[in-house]
Amino acid sequence: MGKVYTSLIKRTARKLMELYPSEVSEDFEKNKELVSRYLDVRSKKLRNQVAGYLTRLVKASKKPAAPVQEAGAPDEG
Repeated sequence: MGKVYTSLIKRTARKLMELYPSEVSEDFEKNKELVSRYLDVRSKKLRNQVAGYLTRLVKASKKPAAPVQEAGAPDEG
């Protein structure tokens, strides 16, 4: 079972990615600093969750999508 993030974490991370796309990176430590700089987060746990989800979003956006095979096309081989 994977990690489950609340809608607050997801919404906040997506908003940061939208507002500061050039500053967001694949490095968790840099994203922690980014979250601390732009948000008033009082708990470390919340900051780390937003930074972790932000890191995950960046990595997923850079990953190439798998090729899609049409349903009616026969398999090669």
